[in-house]
Amino acid sequence: MNAWRLLCFAATALSTFAADTTRRLKQAIVSGDAAAVVAAAEVWKAELGEKAGVPECAETFTEVPAGAVILSPEEARRRLAELMLQVKGQPWRPDIRPEDMTVPLRIPASVLSGCAVAVRVGGESCRQTGAAAVEFLLRAQQEADTGGFPFPASRGPSKAKAMQVAAAFLRKAEAAGKLDEVVHKRWIVNDAGDGGLQFDNAECGVAMLDWYAATKDGRCLESARRAGEWAARQPLCVNWNYNSFSVWLLARLTQVTGEAHWRDAALRKARAGVMPGQLTAGKQAGRWADAHNACAPYHYIMMRALTELAGVLPAESPARAEVAGALHLGLKARNGEIVTRGVMNRDKAMETLLEVQRVFGADAAFLRETQSSEALEVLARLISSEAQRGREPLAPREWTQFLAWAAGR
Repeated sequence: MNAWRLLCFAATALSTFAADTTRRLKQAIVSGDAAAVVAAAEVWKAELGEKAGVPECAETFTEVPAGAVILSPEEARRRLAELMLQVKGQPWRPDIRPEDMTVPLRIPASVLSGCAVAVRVGGESCRQTGAAAVEFLLRAQQEADTGGFPFPASRGPSKAKAMQVAAAFLRKAEAAGKLDEVVHKRWIVNDAGDGGLQFDNAECGVAMLDWYAATKDGRCLESARRAGEWAARQPLCVNWNYNSFSVWLLARLTQVTGEAHWRDAALRKARAGVMPGQLTAGKQAGRWADAHNACAPYHYIMMRALTELAGVLPAESPARAEVAGALHLGLKARNGEIVTRGVMNRDKAMETLLEVQRVFGADAAFLRETQSSEALEVLARLISSEAQRGREPLAPREWTQFLAWAAGR
């Protein structure tokens, strides 16, 4: 066998091995057997070699301007009051048809959560916008008729990447003669095993819980319960961050209701569908191994879910130590970059770091070792400086969360 044929043979063998390894990992994940997933994931991570933990796209780190300071409590309160009027300008309306939408449901969900924060601190002028968002989301959930929150079956032009991906999904389903299997009443209700519907379902379910906490509207709690039941039924998928959205919602339901079955479902999904993808050794320890989930936004999305889960697990339980261990690795990996290199993600990092302060606020060692307080300080200074220059530095949910935190400092 000459050198060229040997090289081609080796490449084909490696490709076949990679496909087999990935297929075994997928089979293990779908089975939900945590031990099988961990075993398959270790082989998969080893096969990735030097590529493990390397993001699929180069990341940009933004340094904090010299002299930037966090908004004063007085300024934060003033901006929160101004937001009560500004939030009405979001690009959606309650009566829009699904096929005409240019944004996914996560956008009105973010508005709803932002309104909930404002209402909880006395922002009554935001109540009308929040109530309209609730009616719109309840309508979408009812029309989907699955219990979960759907995705607009829109193929129109949109700048939102999620909408572009959905349009491609619809074209593919139509070409395969399966459009009726994935669309119901102009909503995508079946992601054909992709797992992506977990994203908006959780964003909407948590927003409903936020509004329930602010207003005690019982319809919102029941809506979130239905979304949680849908999430608990969903099979795990190979995209770790998609699974983490369901972990987040289920853990939040535990926090709001005190019911242990939500926590148990969240823990099962985290053990089999999120944590096995994390690297635990080497120079990229703490990151997720695949190139997609190694990216900062998805990293912090998973950190958010695990933080929420840690917050509802008994303090002395082995499960909490297990989840906290994954958090310690993951926060240390990315927070250290924020502190030393600059900010590579705003929205999800902000929400996560504020949640870490809530859950681990009494654990000085955890905060110090993971540099969570330092990273929050850096991010808060950058966000403050951008806001003072007239920019919109965060999405509604994260912006109001930040302002409420800054106002209470």
